[in-house]
Amino acid sequence: MEDRFDLVITDVRLRDRSGERLQVAVRDGRIAAITPDRPRGRIELDGGGNLLSASFVDAHLHLCKVYTLPMIGDEAIRRYTSGAMEQAGAAIALASAVKEQYAETWIYENARRALLEGLGHGVTHVQAFVDTDTRARLEAVRAILRLRDELRGTVHVRIVAFPQDGVLRDPGAETHVREALAMGADVVGGIPWIERTDTEAQEHTDRMFRLAREFDRDVAFLADDAGDPRLRTTEMLARAALREGWVGRVTACHARAMRLYPEPYVRELVDLARRAGMAFVTDPHTGPLHLRFAELLDAGLPVALGQDDIADAYYPYGQHSMLEVAFVASHIVGTPTFAQMEMLFEMITTLGARVMRLGDYGVAVGRAAHLVVLRGDTVHEALRRHAPPRYVISHGRLVAESREDIHLHI
Repeated sequence: MEDRFDLVITDVRLRDRSGERLQVAVRDGRIAAITPDRPRGRIELDGGGNLLSASFVDAHLHLCKVYTLPMIGDEAIRRYTSGAMEQAGAAIALASAVKEQYAETWIYENARRALLEGLGHGVTHVQAFVDTDTRARLEAVRAILRLRDELRGTVHVRIVAFPQDGVLRDPGAETHVREALAMGADVVGGIPWIERTDTEAQEHTDRMFRLAREFDRDVAFLADDAGDPRLRTTEMLARAALREGWVGRVTACHARAMRLYPEPYVRELVDLARRAGMAFVTDPHTGPLHLRFAELLDAGLPVALGQDDIADAYYPYGQHSMLEVAFVASHIVGTPTFAQMEMLFEMITTLGARVMRLGDYGVAVGRAAHLVVLRGDTVHEALRRHAPPRYVISHGRLVAESREDIHLHI
């Protein structure tokens, strides 16, 4: 008799049905059944009583820079993690030196390694910031566009054309961003806080929104990424979204200065962001400050965690494991209670999916089968171990699996 399902994952637990041992069946790349019964499948995987979840989302990764730390050294890291605005700007200037060596060939190899390493850790959706300016030219854009197309159907890559060195500070960067969008980049990037004056920061914002309107693209900015409470580009982004009719289509990454804002202004900014339908990404492991995500989440706004950097001029570690990112974040953002663990897990799954505007995501019948079977039967256990998933499923296919390799001789 012909098997009913393409793939069946047996004996798993779900977060919202933790008391049950269930089977998840997949057909034609979609979840076809979630049942206590034992269906038959052409491929059957034993979940071993572990937690099954939607696969992981990395909503912010500088993919063109991964593994470049040996090329640039660690001086930029020292300056960036100081928190001071002038030091953060100096770090970006130091890190930009590597772009003199940018070439599609080695960027492609490094980025492919990072995406496949992430796939082994259950990351199937990545928002990739790709430097697009007069020093990087379009070398990185070509490399990541090529990877996006090659890995389509396994890893979903959303490319942000990112003028890392500014637009007014780097005349000609805007032209490169336009060319990247014409080539197929998915999102308009920006970094207005790095400009010399507030007026120039506003001009940077306005120019990028003109491109967003011309190409009908979402917008993702690195906003207020330094320890200076005078920075206000998160507010600029929200007001531009309201003014330009881009509500629900803008993301602010980092926004570290929010941690230093006076409380009345935080309340005003959160309300403004709510009206603009903004999304946020925070990466607390790569800097000394992080945005006020509790207030943003309470307002109903999506806040995701991002890997941000992997062994580059801003962060020396990282293996593209979002469980590792959440584990590290739990030590930084507050008391690691069970409730906080669940929140951080949301920030690498469903909230990350909202940031990336993934409509076809989640553990529910009819949704695309992007799934992981973790090591541990609860979020607490999965984070405590932050080990590679036992199984990674993308578009209904088994794409990675890991086994315990430790053998004790005692």
